[in-house]
Amino acid sequence: MAKRDYYDVLGLRRGSSDQEIKRAYRKLARKHHPDVNPGDKAAEPKFKEISEAYEVLIEPEKRRRYDQFGHEAFAAGARAPEPGAGFGGFDFSRTDFGSGGLGDLGDVLSDFFGQRGQPEAAGPGKGEDLHYSLDITFEDAVRGLVTEISIQKHSRCGLCDGSGARAGSALETCPGCAGSGRIRGRGLLRTSQPCPRCRGNGKISREACTTCGGQGVTFGTERIAVKIPAGVDNGSRVRLQGMGEPGRNAGPPGDLYIITRVRPHPALERKGDNLYLEVPIGITEAALGAKIEVPTIDGTTAMRIPPETSSGQVFRLQGKGVPHLKGGGQGDQFVTVKIVAPRNLDARSQELLREFARLNPGDPRR
Repeated sequence: MAKRDYYDVLGLRRGSSDQEIKRAYRKLARKHHPDVNPGDKAAEPKFKEISEAYEVLIEPEKRRRYDQFGHEAFAAGARAPEPGAGFGGFDFSRTDFGSGGLGDLGDVLSDFFGQRGQPEAAGPGKGEDLHYSLDITFEDAVRGLVTEISIQKHSRCGLCDGSGARAGSALETCPGCAGSGRIRGRGLLRTSQPCPRCRGNGKISREACTTCGGQGVTFGTERIAVKIPAGVDNGSRVRLQGMGEPGRNAGPPGDLYIITRVRPHPALERKGDNLYLEVPIGITEAALGAKIEVPTIDGTTAMRIPPETSSGQVFRLQGKGVPHLKGGGQGDQFVTVKIVAPRNLDARSQELLREFARLNPGDPRR
């Protein structure tokens, strides 16, 4: 299969600057790197093509020859890039994600998996964040509420304070990770993960804590007080800092995010911080005007219908909407009136309506 134009491979035009070439390469290389796409057989040849194009276009002499002769410039004796020990003869060790030039593989691993591709030293690490879905009423979403939830989570062991060691016993280097807290998988570009034996601590106890069994954490159900601010909507995220999983090696705990799921209101519809309502009115109310009661989030309120109101007319109740989540006022409520024609008219009512029509001729469709 014929090779693609190197400029097309990087999504560039001829005459692009070195900075544009580097920027395009770094973006595409990060996206298609084989270690970032495990199991994707198309990632390796794509990454190889991107890196090959970059090696030619970033070097002035190779780029000059390519601009003049195309791929034929490297067809005999001077192919670019030089074969190496990487995938399919391509030298991945020269791949660069840094600021410029052809760096070595250590820079790649530093970006993706830690400094210079070596196991990361055991140290404090933030705990994982937790997520909890909370069903609330429409009214609670508008007004806010304080409640309690039950959540199953790990907590730092109170007896050993997270060390996993029995009181008075010594800690020793974990043989599973040689004290690094990380283990690496197999392959050319090996990803790392926390050591399961020491849970990323790098050390294990000779005598395990009797409460947590040497894990440093206990698992159970915890009751947590939650304050939902006024103005949340369906899918809002309320953050409870430090209420997630405990951190590694005395690191800070993660956070707990409460995801709100708001039940609909039987009459009111919410759009942003505004509320919308449809209200039926009679013919005489529309023609002569009236004072009616309409529902709001705070209960019923009086609203005046002016004379000669048409069906579909919208009225605004200022400040009757949802409080702004970040404070500073609240939205409005918009009321749309719908005129409802009378039903089951008796003979006398029909006669009066005909008389009304004779006294008020006109074509509303005109």
